[in-house]
Amino acid sequence: MDTGDRAALAAFLRTRRDALQPEDVGLPRGRRRRTGGLRREEVAALCDMSADYYSRLEQPRGPHPSEQMLAAIARGLRLSLEERDHLFRLAGHVAPRRIRRGDHVGPGMMRILERLEDTPAQVVNHLGETLKQTRTAVALLGDERAFTGWARSLHYRWFTEPASRLIRPESDHAEHSRLLVADLHGAYAHDGRDSRAGELVEELRTASAEFAALWDRRPVLGSSCAPKRFRHPQVGMLELHCQTLVDPDQSQRLLVFTAVPGTESHVNLRLLSVLGEDARPRG
Repeated sequence: MDTGDRAALAAFLRTRRDALQPEDVGLPRGRRRRTGGLRREEVAALCDMSADYYSRLEQPRGPHPSEQMLAAIARGLRLSLEERDHLFRLAGHVAPRRIRRGDHVGPGMMRILERLEDTPAQVVNHLGETLKQTRTAVALLGDERAFTGWARSLHYRWFTEPASRLIRPESDHAEHSRLLVADLHGAYAHDGRDSRAGELVEELRTASAEFAALWDRRPVLGSSCAPKRFRHPQVGMLELHCQTLVDPDQSQRLLVFTAVPGTESHVNLRLLSVLGEDARPRG
């Protein structure tokens, strides 16, 4: 294996340390800090390694770092996936395969979600697993974070648990099924057969004849998103538009549901926001 370019590695580490501010990692800035960026010993602590080891990497006169050490540095310096891959290549290693788990919501996405408390909004990963919800989203859809196992995935619940379909008008079921299968086809194409997406597909092909038939048709998502209808037990029918913000690094989507002002759905949505989580569906 190539030992990499030590000088380039050292320069890359220095620039990333200088770019990272104490506030970014939960550290106080302090009055005596005269320059921006983090100190070497602070980065070493974040990476769970000795300050001497990290300092020698930046000088550069340290040992050839292992893949485990590089992974720790990437986490400590809060590197993006592209930066992490570059770090590995500079050190003479092959960049790790990107395995999408999508369990951790990034800080940027969290900041946006926290400002939407009175709006139905939630963060889901590429398998349809809900990671965070506003209280109004819980009121609209129920607490989707409470499920375990494959039932965490909306795709799985829709095809295996009849109660999950109660919130949608029956006339919309066929199209919603097609959209969910098309969405999972995208995750499967990206991640491959030997992935969680591949495992979910196999589980659903066994559990649901409807899913298996739709899967073999290989539907593809379109560029537009039609309004979605929800039949809520407390406030009645809601026709909502869903806007999506994608975080490519985390393989997550922020879904925000809104209604056209002046419509009955807009009135019902405001009522749902007032009722809060007490109005959540029980199905």
